[in-house]
Formats: sequence, C-alpha cells, structure tokens
Amino acid sequence: MLQSKFELFASNAQAAKTGFIWHNTLARRLSALLYAQEGRPIDCEKIRDCYSIIKQNTGVFSTFRGDMALCVATMLSLSPNPQGLFGETLAVYELLKGERFRASNYLVVAAFEIARQSASANYANAVSRTRAFYDGMKARNYIRTGRDDYIFAAMLGLSDLDAEEGSERIRQLYNRLKGEFWDKNSVHALSQVLVLGGGGAGGGGAGSTGSAGGTDAVLNRALALRDALRAHGIKLDKTYTLTSLGVLSLLPSDIGEIARDIFEARQLLRAQKGLGPFSVPMQELLLYAVAIVANERARDIGDGLLTATLSTSISNIIIAQQTAMIAAISASTAGAAAASSK
Repeated sequence: MLQSKFELFASNAQAAKTGFIWHNTLARRLSALLYAQEGRPIDCEKIRDCYSIIKQNTGVFSTFRGDMALCVATMLSLSPNPQGLFGETLAVYELLKGERFRASNYLVVAAFEIARQSASANYANAVSRTRAFYDGMKARNYIRTGRDDYIFAAMLGLSDLDAEEGSERIRQLYNRLKGEFWDKNSVHALSQVLVLGGGGAGGGGAGSTGSAGGTDAVLNRALALRDALRAHGIKLDKTYTLTSLGVLSLLPSDIGEIARDIFEARQLLRAQKGLGPFSVPMQELLLYAVAIVANERARDIGDGLLTATLSTSISNIIIAQQTAMIAAISASTAGAAAASSK
C-alpha cells in the first residue's frame, strides 16, 4: 500500500510540475501530496477551475491570490462544492480580520480550515476560540507567537480543548522541550501539535490535557520517537520538520515500527522519479514520508471516528508546515530580488 502511495505522489508531482509551471515548486508538490493522500491522481483541470473561482471572487491584490492560491485551489477541488466552500472561506476570513488577525498566507489557510471543518452557525464561535488560543499563547510566549501560529490557533479553536488550559499546557511543553531542540519557533509549533493530540496514545487521551502525567507521557513519547528516528539516521529536528515529530506522536503505534516505516519511506520516496537529491532536499522529502506514513497508519487503526480525526489533524499539520516553508522561501526570494535591484 505504501509503495503504491509513493508512486502516486511521484506521478502527481510530475503532473503538477507540467500543469502549473509558473507556480511555486513547493506548492505544486503540496497539491500532488493532497491528492495522493486521497488516493487520487491529480486533476489539474479541476484545480484550474477552482483557481478561476478564487480569481473571480477576489481582487488583484488579495492575499488569496498569493503564494497559497494553488494550495487553496487544490483543497477546493477535493471538496464536493468548491464554489460554496470558497464563499464560506471568504466569510470566515472577514470574521478573522474582524478579530484583529492580520492578512497573510497563514490567515488564508486558517480561514479555509475553519470553513471546511465547521458549520456556518459555528463560525463565530470557532473564530472567537481561535482568538482566545492565540491570545493565550501570546500572553505566555510573546516572542515566539506570530502570524505563523494562525493555522495552529485555528486548529486549536476547532478542538474541544479549553483555551486557558490548552494555552497553559503549550507553555509547559515549550518550556520543557526548548532545551532539547535549537529552533525555538519550531519547538513552539511542536508544543501546539502535541496539545492538539490531547496526549494521544502515549498521553492518556484528551481527558489528560490538564494533568502533569498527560504532559509527561506525550513529551516522553515525542522524545522517544526522536531517539528511535535518530538511530535510523533520521533527524526531524530542523526548522520545518520538527512538527512532523508531533504528527508521529499522535499515532497509537509502536515507536520502533514508526521509525522503521519512516526509514523505509525515505528510501522508497528518494527512488521515485523527480524526487532525487537534486530535486527535493532531504528535509522536504521527510515531510512527505511522514505525511504518507502517518496517513496510512491512521487508516489502519480500525476506529472510524479516530481515523477521521487523526487523518484530518495530520493533513492540517502538514499543510501548516508547507505554508511556513512556502512563506519563508517567498520572503527570502523577495528579499534577494529587492537587494539585487538596489
């Protein structure tokens, strides 16, 4: 099953490269991944139709036409009602701006996730809770909380976690993890992912979110996974891959088996056409390996509700990771262009 999923992803990536030649390379591969996760060949024509929906309903300088436009168009194309969903996304976006969130690629994705995962009657509550989680994190870690936390704040807002308790648990995890990894912004994101998991298989479930025991268990599981992966020569402690450690921590699977799966996935993915070392950096390749392995393991759980919840969480976290990478690369490119024009 994994082999066929890797082949599908590679095939989708090649099709996206041809079909969306002027778009960001990372955005193209994210589109390929989103279709592969659904077990579907990428439908470039349908994505282009959804891209047209975005253009028809937004202004020339709209954030929706920015770096994440292809990703949003892809997610719309996978929904049964793209036009309706985009209209709802725009409505949520305005609600978020009304709560003093600033326009950005992150806010675009946050709005989409709220529109996709909640009923219209719950939008105001989801947006209010998103603000509550963001403010709670900002109050406890002012320096590390910024626009790149909008997507995670939205995911937290959509959960059943208490905003005050959840924000405090993020602080506790951050303080205990920051000595383990050098990139502190990524540690903050990892802490949010672990709290989203509510303890997962290693932490006693969502009911333990406020307990020291639950915090200890989920933290110890994440660190044990890090060590198991390192034993296979895999490091998920870089700037854009640390949250992947959190993704794997959500899985109710044996740590050793997870580490072996990621090791094998890395090798198999690297062997696919278009995914060689000159085309895809190792840390990006690991993101795809984690995404595909985690999604497949979630499907094998046998509990329909838990599978759906995990699959959604995994997809959202991967999208958040990719959004951060795309934003960083775009900012770097823009900075270099500005410098060269002086």
